[in-house]
Amino acid sequence: MRFDVLTLFPELFAPFLANGITRRAFASGQVDVRFWNPRDFAEGNYRRVDDRPFGGGPGMVMMAEPMARCAEAAFADRGARAPVVLFSPIGEPLRHAAVSEWSAGPGALLVCGRYEGLDQRFIDRYVTHQISLGDFVLSGGELAALALLDAVARLQPGVLGDADSHAQDSFNPALDGLLDCPHYTRPEVWQGEAVPAPLMSGHHAQIERWRREQRLAITAARRPELIDAARAAGRLQPRDEQFLQQQPRDAL
Repeated sequence: MRFDVLTLFPELFAPFLANGITRRAFASGQVDVRFWNPRDFAEGNYRRVDDRPFGGGPGMVMMAEPMARCAEAAFADRGARAPVVLFSPIGEPLRHAAVSEWSAGPGALLVCGRYEGLDQRFIDRYVTHQISLGDFVLSGGELAALALLDAVARLQPGVLGDADSHAQDSFNPALDGLLDCPHYTRPEVWQGEAVPAPLMSGHHAQIERWRREQRLAITAARRPELIDAARAAGRLQPRDEQFLQQQPRDAL
């Protein structure tokens, strides 16, 4: 798959693409990432890409024409049109299901806005998807693009050391959409606190049941809507429901 990133700051991506486990996806070409700077498609000596907003107000707005030329150059290089993603507070929250779809698709153009935003006419003509990381505002779309690239890269075959690693992630259908359970490693006792006994038992069924109950308890306490979704989808077993009913109300 190929992602073309439209950004004024392509240098922000270099350390990310060359470090960490997900670098395998980029080094191997499983996730091909290319950069396009709208300033390269602007006119004039100063290669201006922004201007004052009509109607007044603070800040500057990214101009439609340099962005459009940049997008068209990326399309031409790809040899085909592609989805165009804008990272924006009005976008759909990025969730695991969407990441899974992007990870199995052909890629997209990722538009990283800056300043007060982009000229709406560019958005209306080019943007097919708008994505938000949450109810807060970033200085630009680069961090959001990095988040999507990381989430997509780690789902590619062979990127993680253990092929089953991402199947144990929070929100994964393999865990019925629940949050993940706590994890422990050596030493067995740290600052007087021991690893939970079921994990030390060597009894696989007991370990899996403990992990399932931890996932249920944490999800019910932190993200109860995920419990409701799992219940509506028929993913909770009678034993799960019995466990949830037995939990103290202040623990959920």
